[in-house]
Amino acid sequence: MNKHNRSLRDRTLLITGGTRGIGKAIGLRAARDGANVVILGKTTEPHPKLPGTIYSAADEIEAAGGQALAVPCDLRFEDQVATAVEQAVERFGRIDILVNNASAIFLAGTLDTPIKRFDLMHQVNTRATFLSSQLCLPHLLKSSNPHILSLAPPVDIDRGWFAGTLPYTLAKYGMSLCVLGLSQEFAAQGVAVNALWPKTGIATAAVENLLGGPEAASMCRKPEIVADAAWEMLTQNSRAFSGQFLIDEDVLRDAGVTDFDRYAVTPGTPLMPDFFLGEPDFRVLSRLLHG
Repeated sequence: MNKHNRSLRDRTLLITGGTRGIGKAIGLRAARDGANVVILGKTTEPHPKLPGTIYSAADEIEAAGGQALAVPCDLRFEDQVATAVEQAVERFGRIDILVNNASAIFLAGTLDTPIKRFDLMHQVNTRATFLSSQLCLPHLLKSSNPHILSLAPPVDIDRGWFAGTLPYTLAKYGMSLCVLGLSQEFAAQGVAVNALWPKTGIATAAVENLLGGPEAASMCRKPEIVADAAWEMLTQNSRAFSGQFLIDEDVLRDAGVTDFDRYAVTPGTPLMPDFFLGEPDFRVLSRLLHG
């Protein structure tokens, strides 16, 4: 498919965790093409520590050129996800793309992780990825170019990412295993199921609130780098592009991007590598976990 002919115009995207950060950035990039974007999230009223609501995100998407639907949804509850899917189809008549972006994070070792935090991460990460995919697939199978994109890391069980952050790693790798399984199960039907992961830290509320505040954010890239990489993936022919675990910088470099400074929060500042890529730096992990 020629890049100049690729577009998300009139495509309907359902994005979990689309209120802010990476999810909203993917929605805004799609909106610039004239896409329909369904935002799922829990924030319906302004939060003192979190920017925006599902409704302000929808307003931004419409201002960017798309059509938007904001649906209050707690992904832990099957009925709420089912209702959100129904409302998306009722409003736009179709679902072409599911973006499993929502994620819960709690960086602690085994002895320091309350089981309610363990459960939350598995409900929002692994279980919600499976559930959202399950409920969207009947509609995706009717699309001419269906995609499921999960913000999940490449799986590497030979490295040390299980040490110190076992509960979070299990939950994120659960999302990755959903990509492996679904891409195989629905290959013959032409549904593309892929994973995308950032090479560096991304300046989101999670980074600022959990991983070091503004100082950590200054060593990150903006969510737009992930959104641009997602666009490259979601405009591919679904029948020829599935089962991939890709890194945002690699996707964009293959697409001809050479200037990555424009994505940096603070150009020239050394960038913080993201989790799950390369060898774990346990000095960094220790600082993040224990201060």
